[in-house]
Amino acid sequence: MHEEEIAHIHGWDFSHINGKYEEEHDLPWNYRKIVEKYLRPEMKLLDMDTGGGEFLLSLGHPVHNLAATENYPPNVELCKEKLLPLGINFKRAGGNERLPFDDRSFDMVINRHGDFRPDEIWRVLKDGGIFITEQVGAENDRELVELLLNDVPELPFPDQYLKIIRKAFEETGFSVSEAEEVFRPIRFWDVGALVWFARIIEWEFPGFSVRDCLENLYRAQELLERDDVIEGKIHRFLLVAEKPEKI
Repeated sequence: MHEEEIAHIHGWDFSHINGKYEEEHDLPWNYRKIVEKYLRPEMKLLDMDTGGGEFLLSLGHPVHNLAATENYPPNVELCKEKLLPLGINFKRAGGNERLPFDDRSFDMVINRHGDFRPDEIWRVLKDGGIFITEQVGAENDRELVELLLNDVPELPFPDQYLKIIRKAFEETGFSVSEAEEVFRPIRFWDVGALVWFARIIEWEFPGFSVRDCLENLYRAQELLERDDVIEGKIHRFLLVAEKPEKI
């Protein structure tokens, strides 16, 4: 109940449960290295759903060539405090909205675990521009959802499969140069950490509370004591799409 009470997030920081859970350590790609492979100092770069700007700032890209969007209210305020004073062009916007930037503003758009519209990515990219995204798939954490919730909901984002997203980008006119999709383990060694996680990711665990799901948490504790771990699966996919140069 204490973990439920203190559950909050600042930026996109899961350090509160470091050492008590593990995920994404064995993906077959490295998002940072893929971004760095394509990125050049002169490029105008947009980071969508930037969180608190942590990853964007870690790239060391010239700040006058950076822009970012975020729509989660606590993170919006954090970005205003951190990014605007640096001269980064930060705008409040959701990925499913029209982006608050002019046509052909960017050489690269990146998006890790955020919403997007292929038509808007196309609009704001320059000819020859690149879109790079790592996404959470439709079936993410489903074993954990089934373990914790009394009434298992339908998939919150049923279209989040690589083949569906890839088709949408190709139909928009993009050329897909890299695409991978995987399922990998997520492991917990503490039920309190699992409670914190479920409260933070409320769209995957709708209606979860310690009081209402207490019997399920007792069952999770039994699994932990029996197997030394509570394990589920994450669903991830990677897409790199390029807007063709005009002939």
